[in-house]
Amino acid sequence: MAIEAELKARVRDPESVMTRLEDAYGPGRPEVYQDTYYDDPAGGLMGGDRELRIRTVHSTDDTRTVMTYKGTRVDEASGSKPEAETRVDDAAAAHAIVRGLGYVPAIAFEKRCRNYSIKADGRDLLATLVRVPEIDGTFIEVETVAATADDLLASLAVVRSVLDALGIADDDLTTEQYTDAVAALR
Repeated sequence: MAIEAELKARVRDPESVMTRLEDAYGPGRPEVYQDTYYDDPAGGLMGGDRELRIRTVHSTDDTRTVMTYKGTRVDEASGSKPEAETRVDDAAAAHAIVRGLGYVPAIAFEKRCRNYSIKADGRDLLATLVRVPEIDGTFIEVETVAATADDLLASLAVVRSVLDALGIADDDLTTEQYTDAVAALR
């Protein structure tokens, strides 16, 4: 399983960061994510720092659904986790399968995103400006794939260099999960 090497930060000046992204990488792709996180009835997945999510992504010309499993963090400083993800053709069937296996919806919410594809140091990265309507503020996530745990530090260094170029300071970084922030507000 590959590792999602990701850093997330609060954005103090969203307009400036968006301008830098668009100047460097072109217009972003606006997308709305509808995320449903599942857990076993006892809370063993999320309580064990694991995630099972079904995400439906709506864009201007496409709707797609992906199912994702994330294992426990392999790097506490970044929150990076091993991840397996696959596209599913039928969102309703995916939800029915997961429920049929005994999992229950733990939390569901919407993310309003603007995505930018980036190539840096021979890696494909994704930078995403994120607004979750229930949470105050704008966030940025920059991620790439680390093939192994040994590759994680190098992957995160590339991610950090992109954030540096966007003017994101170290003290803006956060490992707080959207699921926890939304749950706290509800």
